Amino acid sequence: MTVLVTGGAGYIGSHTLIELLRNNYRIVAIDNLCNSSAEAIRRVEQITGKLVPFYQGDILDKSLLIDVIKTHSVESVVHFAGLKAVGESVAKPLKYYQNNVSGVLVLLEAMAETEVFNLVFSSSAAVYQESPVQPLKEDFPLGATTPYGQSKLMVENILADLYQADQRWNIARLRYFNPVGAHESGLIGEDPNDIPNNLMPFISQVAIGKREQLSIFGNDYPTVDGTGVRDYIHVVDLAVGHVKALEKLAQAPGLLTCNLGTGKGVSVLEMLKAYEVACGMTIAHQFVERRAGDIAEYYGDPSLAKALLGWEATHTLHDIVTSSWKWQSQNPNGYSSND
Repeated sequence: MTVLVTGGAGYIGSHTLIELLRNNYRIVAIDNLCNSSAEAIRRVEQITGKLVPFYQGDILDKSLLIDVIKTHSVESVVHFAGLKAVGESVAKPLKYYQNNVSGVLVLLEAMAETEVFNLVFSSSAAVYQESPVQPLKEDFPLGATTPYGQSKLMVENILADLYQADQRWNIARLRYFNPVGAHESGLIGEDPNDIPNNLMPFISQVAIGKREQLSIFGNDYPTVDGTGVRDYIHVVDLAVGHVKALEKLAQAPGLLTCNLGTGKGVSVLEMLKAYEVACGMTIAHQFVERRAGDIAEYYGDPSLAKALLGWEATHTLHDIVTSSWKWQSQNPNGYSSND
């Protein structure tokens, strides 16, 4: 089977390319490189010893998508090409709806016109309403609070409507929690533009000396140590989940929705202390006021993914921090020196 991976040069996309190749899929990648680097594709080729057909282009370009699908006889699509910075989505909502919603509509049109009906969609736990009950299950109330989360929820609804209207479609909607870590080789990892939006790359950049200190937003939550608790999933586990979803769609066509998480939370201080052990140094940090909208705990129940896909996270917190530090220490400036 040939799989088109949109956003294939990105953090999750590049790791998924490796897992697809490891499982003997043929692949082709497309990415507009707005928040990624073509060097990631070259590193994937280095790790796997296989060539990765790559197109620099945008999912809003339907003619390009159709050409790529036809040229490579694509049979399935794994869609990662979405913008993901929550804060930026609040400041620039139209940018997020244009890329994350309109882009999917163009992709679906291109797929329909070329009769490709298998899709794995990169969704998010941001589609859930804030809940006093944890862990979050797939049937919990939905209700995103940011344009980023809304864009993911809109696409989830579009995909459900599409499946109801035409059951030739086979669709997996995978709701991520917090992807972290890097490939064991240290050759690919998370390389955010500008100021990181997430905890792990911020810790990494303080450890490597690019930033002075980590700001921890609140230390008075009703948690194990007063800091916020989140579900951190190793990016390789996440990538494997997409392979499992493709396998499931081939065996049992339909519409499925699964959380991809670990089923347990890690606090900010727990993550920080684990990273200090991994890098062998003390990481400067300060406590500051809580951020508006942040909640104490947020983690997912992955039992449905285990039941439906035969998937569960296997990497530990130690695996997460050691792989992250290996990537950051070997690539202090990310991919930038290779562009």
